[in-house]
Amino acid sequence: MAIRTITRPLLYLLLIAFSLFYLMPVYVMLVTSLKPLDQITLAQMWQLPTSIDFSSYSVAFSKLAPNLMNSFYLVIPATIISALLGALNGYVLSKWQFKGSNTLFTAILFGMFIPYQSILIPLIQFLREIGLYNSIAGLVFVHVVYGLPITTLMFRNFYASIPVSMIESAKIDGAGFLRIFTHIMMPLSITGFVVVGIWQFTNIWNEFLFAVTITTSDQQPVMVALQNLSGSQIVQWNVQMAGALLAALPTLLVYILLGKFFVKGLLAGSVKG
Repeated sequence: MAIRTITRPLLYLLLIAFSLFYLMPVYVMLVTSLKPLDQITLAQMWQLPTSIDFSSYSVAFSKLAPNLMNSFYLVIPATIISALLGALNGYVLSKWQFKGSNTLFTAILFGMFIPYQSILIPLIQFLREIGLYNSIAGLVFVHVVYGLPITTLMFRNFYASIPVSMIESAKIDGAGFLRIFTHIMMPLSITGFVVVGIWQFTNIWNEFLFAVTITTSDQQPVMVALQNLSGSQIVQWNVQMAGALLAALPTLLVYILLGKFFVKGLLAGSVKG
């Protein structure tokens, strides 16, 4: 008991120290974004601002606002579609197994390990052929396809824990494939949808390579537009940091609002799987 009494405060101190260490970049971003440009130097990097200036946020928001909307137009449909298709795949591969289903599942998972860079040229050529190059719709299509392996894996593991007897009972009552999926599987997998939704939302929002190569100018998401805030002559670090914080705010809010459900869903999937 005495050892535990001594160890626990030390453990808390260690965790607090690590937390402060990892929050140091966030601190620098925040204080820099609140300083006027003439106060931003390497010597004053760690100092609090002598006067709080929110003008950098208004400048950053005015420049990023159209691209922020592009990101929402991209992330919301891409997340919903990839989650629904992943749930349907997971449902089929866990409860309606057929000859070769395991091979098909392995082939789908193989898509997780294909580097983005290796398929950029044929991907761009394909999007040009179907008329989706330089469009939000093209980015949605790409992220749905690239998101299917991980969403399928998550939902297959989640659905594997649901008793087969429940599916058999529904079949006896006359329920078909889609009715079982919509009325039984989907209501039971709300936490699974939360986990997949947060995962996909965060990955798609923060993705840069596809966005910068597939879209140009007014079709670009916010992460691409963020690099354009640096300017050509003088780097306005306060505007840069304010823009970075604004760009990160949606994913931060998602974790704050749904974080407990995310952890709960992960634990449920791991225990059930």
